[in-house]
Amino acid sequence: MKGLIIANGYGLADGIKNQIERLKEEFQKRNVLIDLKKNNEILVYIEKGNIKCNLGHYDFVVYLDKDRFVARMLEKCGYRLFNSSNAIELCDDKMLTHISLSNNGIQMPTSISSTLCYRDNGDRTIVDKVLKILNFPLIVKENYGSLGKQVYLINNKEDLLNIENKLIHTPHIFQEFISTSKGKDYRIIVIGHKVVAYMKRENKNSYLSNIACGGTALLCELPNEYLEVAIKVSRILNLDYCGVDILEGSNNQPIISEVNSNAFYEGIEKVTGVNVAGYYVDYILETIRKNAQ
Repeated sequence: MKGLIIANGYGLADGIKNQIERLKEEFQKRNVLIDLKKNNEILVYIEKGNIKCNLGHYDFVVYLDKDRFVARMLEKCGYRLFNSSNAIELCDDKMLTHISLSNNGIQMPTSISSTLCYRDNGDRTIVDKVLKILNFPLIVKENYGSLGKQVYLINNKEDLLNIENKLIHTPHIFQEFISTSKGKDYRIIVIGHKVVAYMKRENKNSYLSNIACGGTALLCELPNEYLEVAIKVSRILNLDYCGVDILEGSNNQPIISEVNSNAFYEGIEKVTGVNVAGYYVDYILETIRKNAQ
């Protein structure tokens, strides 16, 4: 069996580098040949109405990038991607995540999508509409972003107008601030719709719990309610692998914050001792073998 890891060709975060090394290590333990390519090394395009690709034969592709166009074309060429292009896209756009999970009995912060604006002097009435629904402090979050970046805590109308002006051409969300979960959340890793590991992330110096923003990873116990909703989320979004980030509500109820289709292994492996990469590799190989039967 032979597999391929695809990563972005324009700079890799340390977390991605760790993922690549851990995956290669676990595949090699199982005598599986594994190659690595960057997205800018792959030539895939449409010619005369058909997709052309120079990739060669691989039994599977572990897709560690968010380039949805390359991903979709590779799938049309017959490659099995982990995760699928559609699942990656639904997680990469945070508003799409919330829309996809809505009407399924899943608790999420009240979320208002910014209006699409083509002009430099956009209609600021959206701010007044937002303030009829949300109170300060509130969160403004760009649709695309990771590691706690592109998330803003807004405390007054002046700041809200300023951030709206700054992001006028950037898709973003106005969101309820869950004060009971300030600086803390829970990351649950789900593989093949099964929970394999979870941890608490806590930052006493910020409203953001992300480890990249100074948060600390901690062992914790979680009620079944949290684990069950994480599995439900993975099923709805059809994810092979994901990290589900859950806030703690006023009655300790789980509130879905974000879903990461490419959650890093390093922090959670260190704090829990769980071989997350190994679980993922076993799931990939089992899936490919079942499909080959």
